[in-house]
Amino acid sequence: MPTSTAGKSNNRGFTLLELTIVIALLGLFALVALPLLGNFGESGLKRSARQLAGVTRHLFNEAALTGKEHRLVFDPGNGSYRALVREGNGELVTTGKRDKMELAAGVRFRDIQQPGSGTGGGEVITRIYPVGWMQETVLHLTDTAGEVMTLRLMPFTGTTEIYTEYREF
Repeated sequence: MPTSTAGKSNNRGFTLLELTIVIALLGLFALVALPLLGNFGESGLKRSARQLAGVTRHLFNEAALTGKEHRLVFDPGNGSYRALVREGNGELVTTGKRDKMELAAGVRFRDIQQPGSGTGGGEVITRIYPVGWMQETVLHLTDTAGEVMTLRLMPFTGTTEIYTEYREF
C-alpha cells in the first residue's frame, strides 16, 4: 500500500533561532579573541613596560593587603627584576610566582633613577611599604631600534606613568 507524504516537507535547513544562536556565539568568540590578537604585533619595549607596570601595581596592592614590605629589585646588567617580600622574621623571600622576570628580547634598562638617590648602578631596590607608599623610581627602557620609554613609578598610588620618550623628573 503506498504511503502519502502529504503535508511533510523533505527540505532540511536551519531555523532562524539556530542561526541566531550560532551568530551570537561567533560574536562572543570574536569579543574574547580580538583583544588577544591586538597585542600580537606589540613591540617588546611596550610589552616590557606594561608587564613592569602590572607587577608594580600588584606588589603595591599586596603590600597593603598583607601588611608586609615588598621590594622590586632591578638588575640593569642582566635586564631582569625580581619581587621580594619581607616576612615577619625579617627574611626577604621571593613572592612565589617567579624568582626572576626578564625584559623582552632586545630590551634593556638604559638607566634607573630614584629622586634623592641619583642614578643606580648595580642592583636598584624600590621599597613598597604597607602604609600605601613606595619609593619613586624612574626607569628608562630602550630597545635595539633605539626607541626609549620612560616609566615613572608613582609613590602614593602604586601606578606607573608610561611615556614614549626619554623624560627627566
